[in-house]
Amino acid sequence: MKADKIINNNIVSSTDSEGNELIVMGCGIGFGKRAGQRLDENKIEKIFRLDNKDSLERFKELLKKLPLEYIQVTDEIISYAKEVLEERLNENVYLTLTDHISFAIDKFKEGMLFHNALFEEIKMFYPNEYMVGSHALYLIEERTGIRLIEDEAATIAIHIVNAEYNEAISTTFAYTQMIQEILEIIAKEIPACVESPNHRSRLAINLKHMSYRMMKEMPNPGKGDEVLFDFVRKHCKEEYQLIGKVDTFIKEKYGCSMAEEEKIYLALNVKRIKDLSAE
Repeated sequence: MKADKIINNNIVSSTDSEGNELIVMGCGIGFGKRAGQRLDENKIEKIFRLDNKDSLERFKELLKKLPLEYIQVTDEIISYAKEVLEERLNENVYLTLTDHISFAIDKFKEGMLFHNALFEEIKMFYPNEYMVGSHALYLIEERTGIRLIEDEAATIAIHIVNAEYNEAISTTFAYTQMIQEILEIIAKEIPACVESPNHRSRLAINLKHMSYRMMKEMPNPGKGDEVLFDFVRKHCKEEYQLIGKVDTFIKEKYGCSMAEEEKIYLALNVKRIKDLSAE
């Protein structure tokens, strides 16, 4: 493998056998090298492949100015996420998460702390990704000596979720905010549904898949059972009316709506949780 461009002492640009550009990382791998010279393969720690040309250029610009330990710890976090989640992650996460971690560390050094307004919701809706975020704080402290606040575990979790679903971070925050608002509407009329962490979590899981479908404007796959629908409308009137209010809110704020099958299913879940709470 040859160096095409020396980005800094620890980062160089190269190409694979098909002519695709690669970013090669390793301590001192670019030191004293010039374009066209062979790289010391024993120094290679990581090879980054970003298919998007714009993302690749932004990544190279970011790597020019960052300490090697920031890049290394981000790679460790992403490797850990892939291992425990057993999911493919969009390669752009190397760009977005490296950028975020460097920003968070630099601001922490300046005495600036950023709290995540959706901390509790992210922790509840994405428990596995939040676990990755918590481990990330340990890795960052181990590499840099800096212990970021717990809110950062949630923010890192959102970056991992984005990479799983190939979404923009603003979109994932929108899903999470929608779920939070729906739970608040339900809580006002039937507090028992969200008073227990287990009940709140059960509802949140149902809402997570529904909110994703609605905001992506994906068709609802089921045709539904009209006999069941009529039964729920007659025997779960309070719950069905409540979900109607939720649907109206979603239409007005987000411009999308629940399918009838989703309203019925959610009403049944609310009814079941309310009955369990009364026992």
